[in-house]
Amino acid sequence: MASFFDIKARKAAAANGTPNPEKQTKETPRAQPWVEKYRPKTLSDVTAQDHTITVLQRTLQASNLPHMLFYGPPGTGKTSTILALAKELYGPELIKSRVLELNASDERGISIVREKVKDFARMQLTNPSAAYKARYPCPPFKLIILDEADSMTQDAQSALRRTMETYSKITRFCLICNYVTRIIDPLASRCSKFRFKSLDQGNAKKRLEEIAQLEGVGLEEGAVDALIKCSEGDLRKAITYLQSAARLMEVDAKLVTVKVVEDIAGVIPDDTIQRLLEAMRPRAGVDTYPAVAKVVEEMVADGWSAGQTMTQLYQAVVFDEMIPDVQKNKIVMVFSEVDKRLVDGADEHLSVLDLALRISGIMAGR
Repeated sequence: MASFFDIKARKAAAANGTPNPEKQTKETPRAQPWVEKYRPKTLSDVTAQDHTITVLQRTLQASNLPHMLFYGPPGTGKTSTILALAKELYGPELIKSRVLELNASDERGISIVREKVKDFARMQLTNPSAAYKARYPCPPFKLIILDEADSMTQDAQSALRRTMETYSKITRFCLICNYVTRIIDPLASRCSKFRFKSLDQGNAKKRLEEIAQLEGVGLEEGAVDALIKCSEGDLRKAITYLQSAARLMEVDAKLVTVKVVEDIAGVIPDDTIQRLLEAMRPRAGVDTYPAVAKVVEEMVADGWSAGQTMTQLYQAVVFDEMIPDVQKNKIVMVFSEVDKRLVDGADEHLSVLDLALRISGIMAGR
């Protein structure tokens, strides 16, 4: 009982029971995904979207935003750009009360548009202090960010039209999507459109090398090019692959190699694709089925996905100069048909086998 009233003893016990705060702060960044750690904090940090950033910086100076529609492939900086813009507009204190962000993972049916979005849109603004306004523009409107808006239902999008018009004096909307064609015309016509293009090799390479240097990761020659090729212009995917490769190499304290990157990305080795291509090539008086079936069976047993097989086989066939252009035209049609089947949920083994045999038949002139 005496120890209960002994303040020094209680402090010592509390200190022993809790982890060291210094140690905790050192370990936190390590556990953080690099995608979040190196997400652009300001508009000038956003890579390779020069036109969009220039326009947004001018609107930032004028503190008068239109409704906006950001569209383009994934991993090109759409969400990062609008979040960076919101931070520069409102600062750390006002951003929570002035910005509403809804993602596809949130419930966004017609009821949410009518309730949550409408309630936030009609909410009156609070004025910041003069000192705070001197540091941040704090324009007299709120910002509603609807990420992955192309996954919203037609009804929900239609319900949004009236809200956008009614509360336009105190609320601005930013719709973010991958496919602009999935946004209904009445919504698209109310917004300024900003197209985000896939990152070019130079900008992506510069950013990845910068992150690798900051994290102390050694890169073998050609590893960055392999990251860009495997991620297909998606910088988010490239950074995730780089982090996975770095964690894998950390144990052996080696450089990140091209092979490691390809293994992480699930790229099929070139010799496996070449074996399939050789089995598909027609030979006089020899049936190609047994050879093709054997290679396809081995690929399925090794766990290679049908989508990846199709992508790499397509590249190999299209750039093969031994195949005439007339045959390539027919082969491309077969690829599109099989791709549609896979999207609809067809069996991967049978789809790849059918694809390979039909290409073989076209090459044989049948």
